[in-house]
Amino acid sequence: MRLLPGMVMLMLVLVIAGSARATTDVMPFKDEAQEQQFRQLTEQLRCPKCQNNSIADSNAMIATDMRRRVYDLMQEGKSRQEIIDYMVARYGHFVTYDPPLTPLTVLLWVLPLAAIVAGGWIIVARTRRRVRLRREPLPADTPVCGARAGWGVYVPGAVIALAVGAISYSQTGSYQQVRAWQQATAQTPGLLAR
Repeated sequence: MRLLPGMVMLMLVLVIAGSARATTDVMPFKDEAQEQQFRQLTEQLRCPKCQNNSIADSNAMIATDMRRRVYDLMQEGKSRQEIIDYMVARYGHFVTYDPPLTPLTVLLWVLPLAAIVAGGWIIVARTRRRVRLRREPLPADTPVCGARAGWGVYVPGAVIALAVGAISYSQTGSYQQVRAWQQATAQTPGLLAR
């Protein structure tokens, strides 16, 4: 019975500590329009740490700092564009979901299209070459049935596929997980015999 008051106190401390940790930023706004502008700005700015989350959605510390800085800049009377320019100057164009057109962003759009066009051109060129080769008459002593390529043709591709698979398997940590599982199951008979 002496443990009951101690347990009650422990439960209260845990509940209070959990609720204190779950607090959110309280930012008083002058009016509803300013609060709406704050929400729009924080939804338009991307968190530098998170994968495709806005600073409004992210719980990362940097997103919290960015939200606080947006609020402070709004209280100083900065315009929407001035706040965005400040964030871009500080964190780069990554923080905006619509980066400006620069030589780098042009390359990001043009290179995949150029690769597709080049691939299509290669396919068309090879197809035309095969059609030209087929139209030439075959010599009379050529066998009608062609011989299939041996298994040696597939060896380089299989070696590359196995190498890529082995490297990715070892780099993703699966190898260590399998080894740990094998060690744990190797100890199981000894543990069950006790």
